[in-house]
Amino acid sequence: MSVETVSLGCRLNFAETESIARAVPEGEQWVIVNSCAVTGEAVRQSRQAIRRAHKRRPDARILVTGCASELDRQAFEAMPEVTKIVSNSDKLRAFDVKASPVAAGTHSRVRSFVAVQNGCDHRCTFCSIWQARGASVSLPFTAIREAVARDLDRGVREIVLTGVDITDYAGGLGELCQRLLAAEPRLQRLRLSSLDSIEIDDALVELLPDTRLLPHFHLSLQAGDDMILKRMKRRHSRAQAVGAVERIRAVRGDATFGADIIAGFPTETEEMATNSLNLLGDCDIIAAHVFPFSPRPDTPAARMPQLDHATIKARAARLRDAAATRRQAWLDTLVGSRQRVLVETNQRGHSDGFAPVAIAGAARGAYGMARITARDGDTLTGIFE
Repeated sequence: MSVETVSLGCRLNFAETESIARAVPEGEQWVIVNSCAVTGEAVRQSRQAIRRAHKRRPDARILVTGCASELDRQAFEAMPEVTKIVSNSDKLRAFDVKASPVAAGTHSRVRSFVAVQNGCDHRCTFCSIWQARGASVSLPFTAIREAVARDLDRGVREIVLTGVDITDYAGGLGELCQRLLAAEPRLQRLRLSSLDSIEIDDALVELLPDTRLLPHFHLSLQAGDDMILKRMKRRHSRAQAVGAVERIRAVRGDATFGADIIAGFPTETEEMATNSLNLLGDCDIIAAHVFPFSPRPDTPAARMPQLDHATIKARAARLRDAAATRRQAWLDTLVGSRQRVLVETNQRGHSDGFAPVAIAGAARGAYGMARITARDGDTLTGIFE
């Protein structure tokens, strides 16, 4: 193996890492570590990944990029394992100065994550990613279409559009999706990564009945209490988050929803935490990513009155337990149903609504209607019909 990749954090990082790896000159030995800084734990894991990579492949050079090394370059440069650090703005040109501006990374040669946007113009008080990624930039449609076409040529069955804030795409995310589906008739499975609920546009809602747009929507909600949302400097209220789910569900009855939720934000009272807990039910969340709050350097939230670690940990655990209970109940409702399933690795894949499904004997890339026979923990089992 001449090139190894380690991606931490978001799907955008994954797409970028795979794009960098494809440009490594033949015969050179590299490990590419794309770091993450969304939480303090993510930074720690980024450092750990570098050390493990060096132990695993002591003869390979290590290239580090991503948000953690962008925000604290000096600290990563001091690591003896690191050969080279590349900034976020230059990462796609680390080995190829003529690289496409659109990062695209393929998972198991079946699903591809294609970047359509980068950076962020918002200033949520808990977040430092805008400092690492810069202002919001929408990538050219022609380059996006070409990236999608290349992956479809490779046999990819599903395209996932990704970025830092894809609902901020110039001209609207809905129009982008409509243009892409019209320009590339081979694209039969289009999925969206994390969405800012307040930015969901009319064109995207108009597209919802089209079954080529897959019906799982992951929302960047962060909290379910209006005061905490204000202190986070989010641009939506609790009622608007619930309204966005209702608006989608009214048009697309089979829609499923995921969400990011932060536990233990500074000043959060027990009542405020309960409001976030109840949001799981009010928005029908079946896939929650729960983040215990950790202060990021040079952010307003880091200067607010902090909760103690035990309280944050307990509230995160409560959210996770409630989310797991909801998820298992949802999976149970699918037993006995028929679901379209794409197998991504040998014998395992996902339904359109992003339920994990295991199908005995199914090869990677298999796709079709499956009868769901049982639930085994967090995975459904099924049989292709």
